[in-house]
Amino acid sequence: MILNFVMEDISIRHLPSSVMTGTLGILLLLLPLAAPLIAQDTVTKVTDVPETRECQFYNETCANSEEGCPAVEYCSTSDQNNFARCFVTWTNSSTHGIVVSFKGCIYHDPTCRDKCVSEQWTKGNISNLIFYCCCYGNSCNNEFIWDPKETSTSSPTRINTNSRVLHAALIVIIVLISIFVLLVIICFFYKRRKMANFMELPTIESTALTHSHPFPNLCSRPIQLLEIKAQGRFGAVWKASYCNNVIAVKIFPSEDYQSWLVEKKIFTLPHMKHENILHFIGVDEKGDRMNTEYWLMTSYHENGSLFDFLKVGNILSWAELCHVGESMARGLAYLHCEQPANRTEGVKPAIAHRDFKSKNVLLKNNLTACIADFGLALTFYPGQVPSEAHGQVGTRRYMAPEVLEGAISFQRDAFLPIDMYACGLVLWEMISRCSAQGGPVPEYVLPFEKEVGLHPTLDDMQECVVTRKKRPHVLDTWLNHPGLHEVIQMIRESWDHDAEARLSASCIVERFALLSRQPQLVHTSLSNKRVASF
Repeated sequence: MILNFVMEDISIRHLPSSVMTGTLGILLLLLPLAAPLIAQDTVTKVTDVPETRECQFYNETCANSEEGCPAVEYCSTSDQNNFARCFVTWTNSSTHGIVVSFKGCIYHDPTCRDKCVSEQWTKGNISNLIFYCCCYGNSCNNEFIWDPKETSTSSPTRINTNSRVLHAALIVIIVLISIFVLLVIICFFYKRRKMANFMELPTIESTALTHSHPFPNLCSRPIQLLEIKAQGRFGAVWKASYCNNVIAVKIFPSEDYQSWLVEKKIFTLPHMKHENILHFIGVDEKGDRMNTEYWLMTSYHENGSLFDFLKVGNILSWAELCHVGESMARGLAYLHCEQPANRTEGVKPAIAHRDFKSKNVLLKNNLTACIADFGLALTFYPGQVPSEAHGQVGTRRYMAPEVLEGAISFQRDAFLPIDMYACGLVLWEMISRCSAQGGPVPEYVLPFEKEVGLHPTLDDMQECVVTRKKRPHVLDTWLNHPGLHEVIQMIRESWDHDAEARLSASCIVERFALLSRQPQLVHTSLSNKRVASF
């Protein structure tokens, strides 16, 4: 874990020349000590051992029936010094029992026997062990055992002299000390550079965060948490300060590590910088192994989410409704589409959000929408099916009929309409607080709040949406405005019971763009002022 951490965050060019020179010197000192052992191992002959030409093959990542995953692997015998053996790796837990990970050919392992026997011994729980054994003879890895009490070995190659044992022990000790010293040096320079190189920060109040410039690498002050802004199922969102700039910090507890990992994966995909996708800054891990918090840093938007904006009493004008709706749909359309590779970045796959709702749509200062919270998102690469997909996830109130029924095929074209159903509900929330509807604007309510209340169960939503095919109520006065009439038509096509009949996000973008270019619709809108400001 330490080595992975170091390799991921520190490149060799960051280390001073003195460190590299010292490390190279240590390795050069080890070469004369290792030479006798290398020479002896080179001339060692393995006798009275049957030739191994084939081994049982298994790879847990694919089935034997698939191409490239045969039941038998034929070992290379072209090089006499590169003698082949068979091996097995497996785990043994009380939950799943013995589970084989890999079987196949292995070369130049002098510890192999005529039978595949693992002698690994532990005082603790064997569930954490990965067992390994190797043997010689055709398909000898068909059977394998674990015998921790057995102490004798029948290795065909032995070191028979005390001098060789001492020589080898000395080399091992020197190598371990050298690695330890090198890691200490690397960690020292890592801590010095961590705050400087950790993340790219946008300027405050930037209206184009995707084009913001990073701060100079001079600020080494820690992030200061100022105020908790939201508490969700996967953690808390804080308003924070870093080098006199305001950012947002989403803190995941250790039990929600997987959600943090998914968000990190989505944000770091190629081509994920987009005006209508929340601007990603960086990630960090805080605490120790027993109590670790996982931080995800993004740009901060004072307006909060669309839900927050409407809930506190704000009213959208017709122009604002079109702007928020178009920018929100544009972000969703960008998520749903693939982006080809270019000279600097690879392919961006299609992404299904799977928890789209008004709380996950943030509003910038100019009311441009950007989509956030990718803890349940799925990526779809061409020709691949996501192995970690679970059908019935998300917020129950926004679940599409096919999700509530559990009738989903795990393909991209089945998941994207699920987002569009939820998008229709969010557009309904926006229309319900739009001044263009004529007459007094009603209080904000969640979709289906009047039908199922504030805390619906899965059964409640199934009865309402699937059995009774209910949708949020559309007032007759909303239809009096020609623009709202068109938006309501979009909404009805988005939450259609038939997933294949729903609009795509790109289609909604085009329709909003067309509506916003019709000045006569603006003149027919009522001029209500907002009753509150966030």
